Amino acid sequence: MKSAKSILIKNGYVLTLNRTRRIIADGAVHIEDGRIISVGNTEELRSTKAELILDAKHMIVMPGLIDTHVHLAQALIRGCADDVSLVDWLKSYVWVLQGNFTGDDGRVSAELCMAEMIRTGTTSFLECMIHTRYGFDNIAKSVEEAGMRAALSKIVMDSTGYADSDDIMYPGMIEDRDACLEETDRMHSKWHGKADGRLQVWYGLRSLGAVTPDLFKEVVRLSREKNTRMTMHLGEVVDDVRFVRDNFEMGLTEFAQEMGLLGPDMVFAHGIHLDDADLNRLAVTQSNISHCPASNMKLASGFARVPEMLGLGVPVSLGCDGGPSNNTYDMIRELRLAALIHKAKADDPLVVTAEQAIEMATLGGAKAMGIAETVGSLEPGKLADIILVDMNDLGLTPNVNPVSNLVYSGSGHAVDTVMVNGRLLMQDKKLLTLDEESVIQRARERNQALMERADVKITPKWPLE
Repeated sequence: MKSAKSILIKNGYVLTLNRTRRIIADGAVHIEDGRIISVGNTEELRSTKAELILDAKHMIVMPGLIDTHVHLAQALIRGCADDVSLVDWLKSYVWVLQGNFTGDDGRVSAELCMAEMIRTGTTSFLECMIHTRYGFDNIAKSVEEAGMRAALSKIVMDSTGYADSDDIMYPGMIEDRDACLEETDRMHSKWHGKADGRLQVWYGLRSLGAVTPDLFKEVVRLSREKNTRMTMHLGEVVDDVRFVRDNFEMGLTEFAQEMGLLGPDMVFAHGIHLDDADLNRLAVTQSNISHCPASNMKLASGFARVPEMLGLGVPVSLGCDGGPSNNTYDMIRELRLAALIHKAKADDPLVVTAEQAIEMATLGGAKAMGIAETVGSLEPGKLADIILVDMNDLGLTPNVNPVSNLVYSGSGHAVDTVMVNGRLLMQDKKLLTLDEESVIQRARERNQALMERADVKITPKWPLE
């Protein structure tokens, strides 16, 4: 479908996420050439002329959700390693399957993941680690065609450990240091800033144990020379703490600071096993944490200290993580978990409110991705990355407070319309830039072939006849 140059969204419950967090009960948004021109009451914008008018009655109109920790390749292996311990999860299932990927697998998995993200209201995402075998080039092409906004991070590594476990990585997941750096440089030159500015190329540092201090420092230098960004897992497992303490006699963020990793251009995923000194360093340096509550709960990794982070001013965003660890890419479900688990952990129903969860998934995500000047809120001059969430549903009725209803009662299934740069990616719950039936069929075929090639057998724990 060809996008309209001018769009008027009217009659909606508009969450602006602007500086004052203005909400407009009967609101409208006027868009021209992909940018927001005005936001106001429907009556105020009644005379606005537009090629396309979207009636948002009984809908929330809000900024698109931003997922800051995504494994595109793991959509294809959803459900492959449920109810197992983390190291077994990696060694016996996830790494084995990903280590047998072909480029076709990588592209199909990316399209499956993006189709789900669009359908559930995500407009921007940070892919944390693209292996050479997944086919970076074709993944970037798929993102361009799907119309999403993305930061694609190429894996960089030069060792084969994981935290304090030596040489445990599956052979198919190992990459050469110089080849990693060369490919990142090449993909950055080719794709960074492309697709109407929607694409970024970052450095995706493997976890502690797989990157030496020399490579950490080299990536920091290269990243800042290119004016791009970095991401890595940090403190997801307590083994990270032991690894840094035993090998460098430092704490986690003390080591990260020594490597030059701290700063607004870094997104650390998880950040669970952090002490007070760690949180203070993150706050002072404005280093970003991508909070992944579903993954952390499923893998029993622990509880990130999000209430304390928010209190100190640490920038916190939200991430769904991957198909085997979540097992969805539905950010509205993630909102709910982010607003619930910390209440239970703190024995305090006042911590991490519905509003704070939405802020993490919009403004926090935009800050983490370095795009806060252009997306994350509905304000004149910003790009039209907007979703409409249909609240006219049994499970969302009565709707006395749409903000809390979205977080505590909603799911991505309620998303009706999605646009990026004013281009419709979904309308009336129909995907427009990806062929949903084809994506599903190809994903099923690729998954079956991958399981056979990797010789991984997944069966229910109950008897299967």
